[in-house]
Amino acid sequence: MQLVEALLEPGAYPEPTSRVELVQTHISWVFLTDSFAYKVKKPVDLGFLNFTTLRRRHFYLHQELVLNRRLCPEIYLEVLSIVAHKRGVRLGGRGHPVDYALKMVRMPQESMMDEVADRRELRREHLDRIIQRLVPFYEQAATGPRINKFGEPAIIAFNHQENFSRTAGLVGELLSQESFAGIQAFSWGFLKKNRQLFLRRIREGRIRDCHGDLHMKNICLADGVYIYDCIEFNPRFRYGDVAADIDFLAMDLDFHGYKELSRYFVAGFARASRDQELLEILDFYKCYRAYVRGKINAFIAQDPEQSPESREKARELARAYFALAGEYAQEGARWAA
Repeated sequence: MQLVEALLEPGAYPEPTSRVELVQTHISWVFLTDSFAYKVKKPVDLGFLNFTTLRRRHFYLHQELVLNRRLCPEIYLEVLSIVAHKRGVRLGGRGHPVDYALKMVRMPQESMMDEVADRRELRREHLDRIIQRLVPFYEQAATGPRINKFGEPAIIAFNHQENFSRTAGLVGELLSQESFAGIQAFSWGFLKKNRQLFLRRIREGRIRDCHGDLHMKNICLADGVYIYDCIEFNPRFRYGDVAADIDFLAMDLDFHGYKELSRYFVAGFARASRDQELLEILDFYKCYRAYVRGKINAFIAQDPEQSPESREKARELARAYFALAGEYAQEGARWAA
């Protein structure tokens, strides 16, 4: 925590700033100056990611820089050393690095998609702009044998099992046993029944190096559309079916009470990308993505560095996302019957 305290001092930054604000997730600290955001990775090992060494944190910050420049090169600027001096720490310059930070342009908070949605100002035009940005992104995204294997049913099953294993201890607290069992039954049943569908999507080139975390908090609707903060720490969570990415945002639209816009977005993307088959796996991937958001919020709720208020809010969000996953499972099971 000494590093965190040192980075809250305005004098630590290469540009003048009137103040520094701290925002944190379960895996990062983000320091906000007047004009920029500086991300520092926490030295944590969660199994599916490992930032415990300085070398690993440096490597994954560079990965984050390169990968996010695919969608918003104007935002992601550089990785800077955090150097210790007698009077504290300084970002950039000569000296032995005690850690590293990713420097980004700070986006206007009021234009973040989730805040626009919470003000009930989200419109079809916003989603049209997102579709226009995403279709060419996926068309140009890397694919091939190494990436295609992540569209195989066995890998998809592994991802689901990992989620279920890591959340089994939450049953009874953040989701009911009935819902937990129903989500598993739907997921395993869909995978088994639709094996040929998943294999066909591999042959059709639908498995790509995607974003991996395409929800509203990672989209800014300012003077353009800025889609940022993709998964960099584990390619298994980024390589996959384009439908899994699209359905993440569709799920989040549902979660925020925009079911009509969710349907509009998915239908519009399916038309623009010439992928009507995407609609056949909508409930499956929305269920998976809602469950992932439930898991992530459960992690935040258990993070001792978070404030009691933040932990309680995360618990409420975890319950809500797990409940939504249960609704998708019930709906999907009815369609399959």
